[in-house]
Amino acid sequence: MARIAILGAIGLAAIFAVVLLVSVFFMGSATVKAETPFTIPPGASLSSVADKLEEEGHITSAAGFTLRAKLIGGSQPIQAGEFMLGPEMSQGDILDAFQNGDVIRRFVTIPEGMPSILVVERLMAEDMLTGEPDVPVEGSLLPDTYAFERGEDRQKIIERMQAAMDLYLAEAWAERKSDIAVSTMKEALILASIVEKETGVPEERRMVAGLYSNRVKTGMMLQADPTIIYPITKGKPLGRRIRQSEIAAVNDYNTYTMVGLPKGPITNPGRESIAAVLNPAKTDALFMVADGSGGHAFAKTNSEHNANVEKWYELRRSRGEM
Repeated sequence: MARIAILGAIGLAAIFAVVLLVSVFFMGSATVKAETPFTIPPGASLSSVADKLEEEGHITSAAGFTLRAKLIGGSQPIQAGEFMLGPEMSQGDILDAFQNGDVIRRFVTIPEGMPSILVVERLMAEDMLTGEPDVPVEGSLLPDTYAFERGEDRQKIIERMQAAMDLYLAEAWAERKSDIAVSTMKEALILASIVEKETGVPEERRMVAGLYSNRVKTGMMLQADPTIIYPITKGKPLGRRIRQSEIAAVNDYNTYTMVGLPKGPITNPGRESIAAVLNPAKTDALFMVADGSGGHAFAKTNSEHNANVEKWYELRRSRGEM
């Protein structure tokens, strides 16, 4: 009986040795030398991924990796995306990462009020992205933080931004107040883009929206300085004071020489500016001027406004700016 047990143990050892031999010589091994990103494109097959691993020197045998995956790799499909391989990883670890691990995510942030031309420049600065997109329609992108993967097409990210804007605008429009100054979602975007550029103080957005809504309703010129600048720079900073000739320029954007809204947005407004236009503050204000604190002083009448302007000038003179 003991002899049978001994023979059985020897047999198992022999089988184990054979399996180990097959594993080493036929299935190969992992040879990752350092922390290395590895990208699996969408729709890639297991065999193509194995070939890529071998070509990049991370495993010794693509055929062996594929065989191992089919025999003992589980039923989970591999994921598309970017993964981090490390020198401590075995072939089983690599496969498990592809099947169950976290895809590496990178992010690009588009701040509120960033015009489309600068959004494209920001995407072009991300050297892990590919493609050269056209500048999208102003106001069509929702400012936010977006995840992307190595090698992703920049145009695809722009399309995600546009889809996000379409979704948010539709949801916000459905919740709009009944007495607002705009009658279409496009008009809401246009007015929100002006609100976005006119104040950097979140608490003021609804007040500024209320003021401009009053002007739209009463047929007053909006006289918003950013609408002078947009046709000159397409949203980039002007870098100097506005000239009198630019204030007097007649075009489809300059609200100093036209009544009503410009023909299109002057930037990509954020959620809060859109929400402010669709639910503006109840106010009689028609005028505003900077108050020196980053915000504005609001007024109902021209005489009140002139007094606020004089206070602003006095403050600037005390600072040596005039």
